[in-house]
Amino acid sequence: MVIPRHVAIIMDGNGRWAEQRGLPRLAGHRAGTENLRKIIEECVNLNIKHLTIYAFSTENWQRPPDEVSGLMKLLETMLDRELKSLNENGVRIRHLGHCTGVNKRLVQKITEAVELTSGNSKMTLNVAFNYGGRDEMVRAVQRIISDGLDIEEITEESISNYLYTAGQPDPDLIIRTSGEYRISNFLVWQGAYSEWYFTDALWPDFNEKELYLALVFFGKRERRFGQTSAQIE
Repeated sequence: MVIPRHVAIIMDGNGRWAEQRGLPRLAGHRAGTENLRKIIEECVNLNIKHLTIYAFSTENWQRPPDEVSGLMKLLETMLDRELKSLNENGVRIRHLGHCTGVNKRLVQKITEAVELTSGNSKMTLNVAFNYGGRDEMVRAVQRIISDGLDIEEITEESISNYLYTAGQPDPDLIIRTSGEYRISNFLVWQGAYSEWYFTDALWPDFNEKELYLALVFFGKRERRFGQTSAQIE
């Protein structure tokens, strides 16, 4: 089986999973965080070097205040519960996004998690939290202007170096659960040549078997990056 270097996941469908069971939406988000632990462990076992998860977008602030508050508490709880194990298993945590509007306690926990795991190399776990692809591009351009780059210095490589994912390979495979077919402002630059895999499985039901099916799909793809099949051969 072909193992991609970098897998990214839009973890969609928590709310619908809960509604189908007559539960509050937050119960679906809790189930989603429980499932995330299993998927992270499996990615480590498969030697996937980079995993990016879409945890909370810049647009998610528009959701009902009680749901937003609950999501913040869930992330805080997950960091408290999982950080020790992630660190012991060699997982490096990186935060993609910014902390504007996030409560200071959670910002501190995110900062501590990033610092504690900064020397790990088994796998990089990118947590896209308070993240939006367009917002990322705007902030990158602002930093480029602030740093005074000359016009000839502005290249694809230099722009990539100003993104949150600087120093990492672009995702080879992006997975979206729950049957939706859109990118939702996720990795709009980095995903230019990614293979996309869409599944009807809701995120809490996306188990190791579902991950395996996504990887089988990826292994069958011919990645040409603008070349012809004959050139690749």
